[in-house]
Amino acid sequence: MDLSFDLYMNNVVQQAREDLVKAGYEELTTEEEVDNVFKQDGTTLVMINSVCGCAGGMARPAAQHALHYDVLPDRLVTVFAGQDKEATQRARDYFEGYAPSSPSFALMKDGKITEMIERHQIEGHDTMDVITQLQRLFDKYCVAE
Repeated sequence: MDLSFDLYMNNVVQQAREDLVKAGYEELTTEEEVDNVFKQDGTTLVMINSVCGCAGGMARPAAQHALHYDVLPDRLVTVFAGQDKEATQRARDYFEGYAPSSPSFALMKDGKITEMIERHQIEGHDTMDVITQLQRLFDKYCVAE
């Protein structure tokens, strides 16, 4: 493979990671990190990141801008499909009833999947639509009981 392409892809992956970390998401890169976070009580938004166009064009911007809202999950985390394979697979083990999909978002509550926004709900939609979908999940699951 061309060395310049490898360097380019490393830069793309690094930027994709940094976009979410700067927004307040914690990267989960191991199975143990996934288990530790997912077993906590409360709500957790999981962004399954990827390098595809709809991740960079819609999903990551939506993941950042959806946080400008009054109701938010207790935790924000991300796993990177195709990069941190074991962590991504472990996260998907928790998404019972949902096929692997990236990019996507999963909202967990008390260690259980509540709902997902899958790739088909992101790809071909505009960023504002994805933000609205995320904030709808926040309103539904992240309010104090």
